Amino acid sequence: MGLLCLIGSMLGGCASYQPTPPAFHDVLNEPYHLDSGDRVRVTVFEQDGLTNTYAVDKGGYFSMPLVGTVPARGKTTKQLETLLSQKLRDGFLRDPDITVEVDQYRPFFIMGEVGTGGQYTYVPGMTVQNAVAIAGGYSPRAEQKTVDVTRQVNGNVVTGRVLTSDPILPGDTLFIRERLF
Repeated sequence: MGLLCLIGSMLGGCASYQPTPPAFHDVLNEPYHLDSGDRVRVTVFEQDGLTNTYAVDKGGYFSMPLVGTVPARGKTTKQLETLLSQKLRDGFLRDPDITVEVDQYRPFFIMGEVGTGGQYTYVPGMTVQNAVAIAGGYSPRAEQKTVDVTRQVNGNVVTGRVLTSDPILPGDTLFIRERLF
């Protein structure tokens, strides 16, 4: 009787699993939004003193000569270009020509049934499989078909179960579960 209850509760747990909401995958096709831990390369044409790489701090800001503190969290690189142009146009440069690009993405995190869990450098185009390989591969007990991924989606933290071929994003947390049998 106890074994039947155990099997019933395990199957019941599977039945309560909800698929990822559409927004979880839609965010993969949106422009990248900056956040803490990112480093941006700001190039101001013919202004070597302003051209530099800046780290986005824990508050979502970075500090740049002449303009001071710049809010970067949640902005795309194009939005940041527009903001910096406006700030530099306000008494510093007549017609600033600025480009902003991501120099280094914030890390991703991986834990659970992998060789070495922890924080790792994100590379554009990375999949769950790449992340697992970087973390030393699967442990012998690992579930190798699907992974739980937690990410920020429209300001909310959302967890979804994805295939190992799915792409990941900077800041994602991957949890490799233990297989049941």
